Amino acid sequence: MIKRTLDVTIAMVMLLVLFPAMIISAAAVKKNMGGPVLFKQVRPGKNEMLFNLYKFRTMTNKKDAAGNLLSDEERITYTGKVLRKLSLDELPQLWNVLKGDLSLVGPRPLLPEYLSRYSPEQKKRHIVRPGITGWAQVNGRNNLTWEEKFNCDLYYVENQSLMFDLKILFMTLWKVFKREGIDNSGEGGRPFMGSKTAQITNK
Repeated sequence: MIKRTLDVTIAMVMLLVLFPAMIISAAAVKKNMGGPVLFKQVRPGKNEMLFNLYKFRTMTNKKDAAGNLLSDEERITYTGKVLRKLSLDELPQLWNVLKGDLSLVGPRPLLPEYLSRYSPEQKKRHIVRPGITGWAQVNGRNNLTWEEKFNCDLYYVENQSLMFDLKILFMTLWKVFKREGIDNSGEGGRPFMGSKTAQITNK
């Protein structure tokens, strides 16, 4: 109950404070890419319940001659790169927090097709509500392997507390300010195809 109250309060304050940045971001997306400003994708949440996750669009829908989408690298726009670099593309997820789909802190929601690839231990990441940021995001993010990410997620599930959430929030702000751990290198940027059972470890 305290966590949910904190989520709603902080999300509302952030929406008010960051509203100008969201308007500018939306205008930039509309001007440079046209079409819908928001990108939505189905993700599994708490207890594997599906919901629509919102982000600002960062890529076009360009396709090759055969009608297949081009690679992410070919479709991402300059505006999209800037939004990602500043983490502004994630701001619409504050609406997901208000709706109750997300928490501010929790394991990041991944793709639905990954559900069947989890080990029984890895499935425990869905015991809690997913988050905008999490223990994995402040410990390497995309520089982590999938198993390292799941290790962090499971550690959070087993050790969640108000103080732990506050620690992760402050670490997230510092990471964003320092621009650390947000590149697309490493195994974390590849599709998850299944792995061994993750072990709960502290970092």
